[in-house]
Amino acid sequence: MPGAGENPPQAGSSTGNARGSGGQVASSLTCAKCQTENRPGRRFCSECGAALAVACPSCGFANESGEKFCGGCGASLAVATPQPGSPTPAFPVAPEPTPSVSRFGSPEAYTPQHLAKKILASKSALEGERKQVTVLFADLKGSMELLADRDPEEARAILDPVLDLMMEAVHEYEGTVNQVMGDGIMALFGAPVALEDHAVRACLAGLRMQEAVRRHADALSRGSDSAAVRIRVGLNSGEVVVRAIGSDLHMDYTAVGQTTHLAARMEQTARSGSILMTAETSRLAAGYIQARSLGPMTVKGLAEPVEVHEVVGLGGTRTRLQVSALRGFTRLVGRESEMELLPTALASAAAGQGQVVAFVGEAGLGKSRMFWEFTHSHHARDWLILEARSVSYGKATTYLPVMELLKAYFQIDDRDEPSSVQAKVTSKLRTLDLALETVIVPMLAILHLPIDDQHWAALDPSQRRHRMLEAVKRLLIRQSEVHPLLLVFEDLHWIDSETQALLDGLVQILERVRVLRLENYRP
Repeated sequence: MPGAGENPPQAGSSTGNARGSGGQVASSLTCAKCQTENRPGRRFCSECGAALAVACPSCGFANESGEKFCGGCGASLAVATPQPGSPTPAFPVAPEPTPSVSRFGSPEAYTPQHLAKKILASKSALEGERKQVTVLFADLKGSMELLADRDPEEARAILDPVLDLMMEAVHEYEGTVNQVMGDGIMALFGAPVALEDHAVRACLAGLRMQEAVRRHADALSRGSDSAAVRIRVGLNSGEVVVRAIGSDLHMDYTAVGQTTHLAARMEQTARSGSILMTAETSRLAAGYIQARSLGPMTVKGLAEPVEVHEVVGLGGTRTRLQVSALRGFTRLVGRESEMELLPTALASAAAGQGQVVAFVGEAGLGKSRMFWEFTHSHHARDWLILEARSVSYGKATTYLPVMELLKAYFQIDDRDEPSSVQAKVTSKLRTLDLALETVIVPMLAILHLPIDDQHWAALDPSQRRHRMLEAVKRLLIRQSEVHPLLLVFEDLHWIDSETQALLDGLVQILERVRVLRLENYRP
């Protein structure tokens, strides 16, 4: 990643590294001192004579002119000796990269298949489009000092897992990693795949990677390696124009204004373990993300100071409806017939005849608003209300809506350690009914917690699914005997197949329990 005194890579330009195969020449080199564009292959600036950074052909890390080995991956930077009659290469050629290096060499190598298919399927439509995006830069703080006294293999053993965790967090929220730059990554949310909540997803990805790297560092400290692994993250939102998408998924784009530059500066300003963002990103993520203002800061390359915010954690709201509720709703009109259905269904459920009510309609027609109005009305005053929702990036996570529902029931916080979660689940179930002791392990499995149980490990997947379904059934039946339940499932058009099967199985018990299940989805 760029150092504190260097200019970050500009959108659409390259700092000397080759892209693609077949001997393609890299784009022009930008002088960090005077910003002059130089042709590929130069070692010194044609305008001011300053040494130009040489990017490693294997990983893209920016190295000083004259250095023999890459500071990011340890690969040789020596120019290959040309054969008689062969053309002189336009840039330093490294030897064949090791597997650990080559898997970060192209977006095709590390982009999940479902994202790759989505990008390539709409490739022609995406090219030339202007996209609203949030740019994320993340790197390993102090990587030069951390890896200085280690041999290349040992350095990769420390660096590769960190890069993997960073990319995993980006892909979890459907962002795309556009560059892997030695000790860090650059990712885009909102391009090439359009995302209306790109700023929120970028913040969530930043929080996820910080937490994942923290756990990884803790594991290293308990082992033989005492490496201090910490990362820093920078975010900024703006516009880019997608120029072209290669068959290897590499995307060429042009940033509008300072979109990329500010994101890189946020990362360079951030301290270890922190996430900084600009005021624009903070505005777009307001309500979803908890942040604190650090005030205006001077940014190199800009005449005016920039307002900087630090991401502290998740906000108190999870949906646009909740954010709108905080700002104040307009009056709900024209939904009288739909709203009259809900008290009737509630009365039937209260009498022991469980009900399912589904609202189906396109986005923006008021499905969630009607549920909100009903759950906050006097009709539902004496009911235990549990709410969950599916998200567009959650299909890869099994049981995500059910997990959210159970977290609300067991009062589990996202920051709780696994041991704390297990204690809450165990205590709640035993308090409700000692006979529910046998459903503790399946409940922990739904919550994706590690399970140390030989009997559970011996079960095949179908048997585990059956046990989890029965566990949820027994919990709902017993809880409804104590207190009637109002379950709200939002946006089920994004549901995963395992959750769909579980919800279908729950219909069997509704005829004899005090449960009203509300759900909405798009056609």
